[in-house]
Amino acid sequence: SFYFVRRTDVVDATTAPPTYSEWDLYTVADNDTASLTYNSRLGFDGLGRIASVTPQVTAPGVTPPLNGSVFSATLGSDAIAPSVIELAMNSITQFGGKSTPRELTQNGSAPGEIAGLAISRNGVIQARYTNGITKDIAIVNLTTVRNNNGLSPIGNNYWVETPESGGFARGEPGNGLNGVISAGQVEESNVDLTQELVQMIIQQRNYQANAQSIRTQDQILQTLVNLR
Repeated sequence: SFYFVRRTDVVDATTAPPTYSEWDLYTVADNDTASLTYNSRLGFDGLGRIASVTPQVTAPGVTPPLNGSVFSATLGSDAIAPSVIELAMNSITQFGGKSTPRELTQNGSAPGEIAGLAISRNGVIQARYTNGITKDIAIVNLTTVRNNNGLSPIGNNYWVETPESGGFARGEPGNGLNGVISAGQVEESNVDLTQELVQMIIQQRNYQANAQSIRTQDQILQTLVNLR
């Protein structure tokens, strides 16, 4: 592998010898950082053209461009068919302007606050922060029983276990018999229409009976008023 490190970007053709924009060339064999070697120094003129190549220390398997034209490096430990990489120094160029970073690597972040939450299908709760970071902060467990029909309702969509339902078994969504979570979904109606219709009829009959009692009482009072 080849690594280029910027040394200076000053170009002055009036000095003797001329001052070039210089880069240091490093080589690494077989991705072994222990073999990192400072190999050559490259100089570029004001138009970005290669102007000088100064060989430095030579690493095993690396031939510096003594004639300023071809740089070769033998990579790998295969003695029969080693990989050879050649870099034509007389064709390499750089930009004529000053060096401009093309990519930045950030290893930290600014302080942030939770801006929103999201729940995945496997129950992981992710927090989105104002600094752009997303982090897993919790997980939702699901509970199953052997017999769902054996659960006893206690109101407000709460249920309790009974001897018929069996004990609870808790686990992560998607594991075993547990289903998955659909965040942001609206639950379908779980009302027992037959039971609700029966209750409505009972309430209607109660209302009719009460209305009839009031009507009878009104008739009695009217009769008393009309007595002479």
